Amino acid sequence: MHVFNVDAFLGYLGNWFLIGGVGVTIALTGAGVVGGLILGMGIALMKMAEARPLQWIAGFYIWLFRGTPLLVQLVVIYTGLPQLGIKLGAVESALLGLVLHEAAYMAEIIRSGFLSVPAGQREAAWALSLNGGTVFWRVILPQAFRLMIPPLGNSINGLLKATSLASVISVEELMRRSEMLMQEQFLTLEVYAAAAVYYLALTTLWDLVQRPLEKHFGRFVQKKSR
Repeated sequence: MHVFNVDAFLGYLGNWFLIGGVGVTIALTGAGVVGGLILGMGIALMKMAEARPLQWIAGFYIWLFRGTPLLVQLVVIYTGLPQLGIKLGAVESALLGLVLHEAAYMAEIIRSGFLSVPAGQREAAWALSLNGGTVFWRVILPQAFRLMIPPLGNSINGLLKATSLASVISVEELMRRSEMLMQEQFLTLEVYAAAAVYYLALTTLWDLVQRPLEKHFGRFVQKKSR
């Protein structure tokens, strides 16, 4: 009967090969968040546009990428695009899949944030003869962003863990490297326990970032409303 090997577990916690996988996981998460926010903002604006075709395109995009598993999307991108003459490596395929998938969720979060700002705020700003750009950046966005932070934080937390699915297309992030180490000595529980500790550490660190952001923008909006 196999007994949990504490020494092996501690060794994996300090294993530089595994720590390198943590770095890849962080990089994938960061790229997915930035790309998802940029694309998600565009999709959200299309969804809120007056032009019906733009609304339909945005709605179809959100329906497609929210309604299908990320795992399926990654496999389709990695194995399907080459059949169309578009050749991407494993990392590029993973980044594309994560951004496209995350953008669908970001778009709905951003759209709900904007819609939560009372219309009276815009009307009051226009009454002061502020131009559209100033109204957006100084009035609407700060209030909307405050409301977006909790769901955005949850989405980023989920994305951090979802990067583990990139292991299916051989991206050497934390989960993939854990599998590679496990195949060497077959210490399955010890390796994955170490990986779990790393995931917990990353999500905890993100929580420590998210909470101050919520407090900061909460105070900012309160000052604006006085």
